Amino acid sequence: MPANVYSELKKIWANITTEENVTDLTFDIRMHKKLLDIFQVGNYYYMINNVRKSRFELVSPEMENVLGYAPENFDLTVYSDAIHPDDMPYFLNFEAAVAQFFSKVSGEQLFKYKVQYDHRLRRADGEYVRILNQYVIIQHDADDVRTFIVQTDITHLKKDSKPILSFIGLDGEPSYMNVDVKDLFRIRNGIFTKREKDVLRELANGKSSLEISLYLNISKHTVDAHRKNILKKSAARSTGELIRLAFDNGWV
Repeated sequence: MPANVYSELKKIWANITTEENVTDLTFDIRMHKKLLDIFQVGNYYYMINNVRKSRFELVSPEMENVLGYAPENFDLTVYSDAIHPDDMPYFLNFEAAVAQFFSKVSGEQLFKYKVQYDHRLRRADGEYVRILNQYVIIQHDADDVRTFIVQTDITHLKKDSKPILSFIGLDGEPSYMNVDVKDLFRIRNGIFTKREKDVLRELANGKSSLEISLYLNISKHTVDAHRKNILKKSAARSTGELIRLAFDNGWV
């Protein structure tokens, strides 16, 4: 798994062609906002992402209601860090597949597909929610590639299932559902080593570091090192939060 999701994402986007020069003149963010208010299946926020420059140029105020981050502080590095560790490979594989898909599409057809996939994001309070990520291209030229993104909390609709990528055809274009993607970034069975799982399981059973060291026949120093690594991998800010995440995500 890449250590820096943001840098890997920038590498993927750097391969986007500079030959297309098209803008969706029919796009109206106000109209889209009205439609979203009517048809969305959960709480949502929207953004404009300049893929070419790897930055969000707009984050709607609803961000704070859904994820708890101030919109002005939510950038691609925060977004990348918030992706659930188990979903990071899916996210990067999906974005690589999207870049490959649109490399074969040109002209006005670029605006006739909606990308759709889901993954888990960590809220500001440490809880994970499942987000449906949908976006369309609204500009594509040598200087800027802009996408309009809508991210919806679908935690109440989809649980305990792996992320899925689809390309939804608009204006009569064909759709491609549950697309198989190349495993460019390895999808792991879990985020912890076997010994880390052992330590986590005993933490969940209420044991202290000393008790775990005696039970597993390893030093307390080693247990503390494992605990530090577990906290880092899980993005938990305390042992209590770690245990809650462990039960919520089936780590124990």
